[in-house]
Amino acid sequence: MESWIPPLEAGHPDIAWDLLLGRYRRLIFSAIRHYAQDYDDVMDVFARVCEALREDDLARLRCYAEQPMRGARFSTWLVTVVRHLTVDWFRHRDGRRRLSALADGLPPLRRRIFQLVFLEHRSGVEAYEELRARDAPTLPFGSFLVELREAYKAATVGRRGRVLRELGPPPGPEPAQASTGVTVERSDRLTQALRSLGAEERQAVELYVMDGRPAAEAAHLLGLPNSKALYNRVYRALGTLRQRFEQAGIRAGDL
Repeated sequence: MESWIPPLEAGHPDIAWDLLLGRYRRLIFSAIRHYAQDYDDVMDVFARVCEALREDDLARLRCYAEQPMRGARFSTWLVTVVRHLTVDWFRHRDGRRRLSALADGLPPLRRRIFQLVFLEHRSGVEAYEELRARDAPTLPFGSFLVELREAYKAATVGRRGRVLRELGPPPGPEPAQASTGVTVERSDRLTQALRSLGAEERQAVELYVMDGRPAAEAAHLLGLPNSKALYNRVYRALGTLRQRFEQAGIRAGDL
């Protein structure tokens, strides 16, 4: 059990907070620095994170502690919370209008992708699913990847490019050939396979494989003792995915 939980449950939120901050201060700063480069921004975001976590006698932390079955380690949960608070801080500071102005002049489909990815902070897969459900039901996955890359380029030029490169997802790869219905179907199966992973394994794959973060850094963010522990988790996850791919009829040459 986390050391801060017993005093929180006993009605001593200040003691709980001191214990939590003493153990996780470095992790919080590390998570913030992935999204904020300027020193003043880092300190401002850190203050906002602490404020949000301490609101209503540590209400967020109390909700985590009271969950009968926790789907993720506390460190993983904390990194996710810090990430969302950091994104919200930038949006509040800069305003949605200024961010939306970057999309001016983009074609309608690309502008919609920009809105989903950078304003609503959807992943590339979630943005594609939303487009198919509401805006472009016949959009091939390969065409979506091309539009996503162009939207990403539009968002990451200029003064704010460094921040948006961190806040937005990585651009999708260029499709090798025209996408077909089979490709879309395989993409859907691939998405389902990724979702079948547990929260901890999925985040390890996202940080190390998809985001390309160094093993030591990813291990630190996930609260793992060392790179070897990260490798073990990623290899287990990839082994599970390999089985899912085989069951879905996806071979290595199809990816």
